[in-house]
Amino acid sequence: MAFRSLVTGGSGYFGEVLSKNLLGRGDRVRILDLSPPDFEHPNLEFVRGDVRSPDTVAAACRGVDVVIHAVAQVPLAKDKALFWSVNRDGTRVAAEEARKAGVRKFVYVSSSAIFGVPRELPVTEDTVPTPAEDYGRAKLAGENICLEIAARGLDLSIIRPRTILGHGRLGVVQILFDWIDRGLDVPVFDGGHNRYQFVHADDLANACIAAARRPGPGVYNIGARDFGTMRELLQAVIDHAGSRSRIKSVPLRAAAAAADLMSALRLSPLGPYHSLMYGRSLWFDISKAEREIGFAPLHGNADMIVESFDRYRAGKAQLGAEGRSHHKSPVKQRVLAALPHLLRLAPA
Repeated sequence: MAFRSLVTGGSGYFGEVLSKNLLGRGDRVRILDLSPPDFEHPNLEFVRGDVRSPDTVAAACRGVDVVIHAVAQVPLAKDKALFWSVNRDGTRVAAEEARKAGVRKFVYVSSSAIFGVPRELPVTEDTVPTPAEDYGRAKLAGENICLEIAARGLDLSIIRPRTILGHGRLGVVQILFDWIDRGLDVPVFDGGHNRYQFVHADDLANACIAAARRPGPGVYNIGARDFGTMRELLQAVIDHAGSRSRIKSVPLRAAAAAADLMSALRLSPLGPYHSLMYGRSLWFDISKAEREIGFAPLHGNADMIVESFDRYRAGKAQLGAEGRSHHKSPVKQRVLAALPHLLRLAPA
């Protein structure tokens, strides 16, 4: 059955993947974003506007069956005010206007950042959120707002994705790709033995669509079934690339403190969430999503990061101009450009 779907943030990295997946299933899709999408389709409509504007969102919600709220200010933005105004306040507007419009379903795309550094693994839907920085706190505030509005009649599902890869995902991973492509050494923290789960953008899109088509509330943690350590992940890219890069270990505590300082001084593109999690383990139990919405991830960590690297390598000549989305855009390395040269002094 075809639906009429509204995707907020549909011109961004994941929003575009989601919109194309919906169109591929025969849906009519309306995108609400500040920038137009990079593609056209006969069943695609674009509404230019800010998700924080009730009148704009109300107009965008008219006549749709499903709203998938994917717009967000991401950690790379490093703008605390925008984290709260977009990820919290914009979510309130989107959910409230969807409720007023009587949509069949509202899907909120949350974040694993709401869990910070969890005390126990794997993380389940019952794990108590403990966000450790403003991005995670704002995304959790968005969840709580959605639950509040759901209590007044909105059919709501919450999707919590692990870090997204695939489809040319750039952002922070582009820095690692650049170093590996050039044969430079790459860092891991405390040996890189932390288990870290990713999710492919297509698998996440499928989860959002499945949740949108399932009546009744639900909260679902979404990630790959096949994943390993950070060291194994980087080695897979190095081997695939035929690179001379070596993996070098640096102490987590000292590296994270230095990363936070450089970020605060605007000398590094990394936000607090990146330095917090790069050297720590985090993975989801995805069994609830498998049972209730039929989630069946097709991609593991290794194949999705190799796919992302191949797209980076194929398109790196066109990376000079920044894109509209942080996750579509190259990252200015700033002080991080010196790190591979310092790693020559570190043991492998």
